[in-house]
Amino acid sequence: MYDVLVIGSANADLTVRVARRPGPGETVHGTDLTESPGGKGANQAAAAARLGARTALLARVGDDAYAELLLDAQRTAGTDVRHVLVEQGARTGTAMIVVGPDGDNTIVVSPGANARLTPADVTAAREVIAASAVVSLQLEVPPETVRAAAGAAGEAGARVVLNPSPVPDALDAPLLAAADPLVVNEHEARQLSGVPDGDPPTWARALRERGARSVVVTLGGEGALVLDAEGPVRVPGIAVEAVDTTGAGDAFTAALCVRLAAGVPLAEAARFAVRVGAAAVTRPGAQPELTLP
Repeated sequence: MYDVLVIGSANADLTVRVARRPGPGETVHGTDLTESPGGKGANQAAAAARLGARTALLARVGDDAYAELLLDAQRTAGTDVRHVLVEQGARTGTAMIVVGPDGDNTIVVSPGANARLTPADVTAAREVIAASAVVSLQLEVPPETVRAAAGAAGEAGARVVLNPSPVPDALDAPLLAAADPLVVNEHEARQLSGVPDGDPPTWARALRERGARSVVVTLGGEGALVLDAEGPVRVPGIAVEAVDTTGAGDAFTAALCVRLAAGVPLAEAARFAVRVGAAAVTRPGAQPELTLP
């Protein structure tokens, strides 16, 4: 039995820090390149495991050195990696990350083996899905695989937490209806709600009206807005000095999954997730050690 099963991506993060971001056609100097484990799926799995949840990861990696980097990091965090599939002849996904002086980042992802995670892999993992309280999904693997995972989780009675990132132009109705909650940042909420001039409560209401069972809008340092059948709840942020925002949203989502797997109400889970997200930005890298403020 797992508290949290994450079905998603695993990337090697190639990170450089700069004094300022370059403009179009401009070259700037940066720090030495660092290689570290990342990918939205792997980040969430590592964070959930570090928070004490029984966690498993279903993902695909290549047969290269980056795969070993990722698998070692998951084992260290405490994640069950028996369901991570190795694609022979493929490269592990990579993300090229530029971190500015304010801790904010710009990311370009090369999917690699992530693009080869298929609905057949989900079908083969049905017993694992059925043994999980919460299934966490993102959009760094093929959309048909995400839809298959959401369907399998629904059939098994597992709760689906959907973080639709990278944000698509739209979410199809069955996938949106599976989300409990749909976890979006302000940019994602604005785009998916179809209300570009709204505010977080407006976006959350629009997304529920479109079919999401519940919605969490993350607001960075300002906390989060939660909307479910009980009504809207604003969760205040926690003031910290940001070092690196890479993976902060993944840490938030993982913490949310951990608390939901324990059966706590969504607003209470979001309060814990805000603390974890705040802790994550005080450490470099996408899979930091988590010391709650």
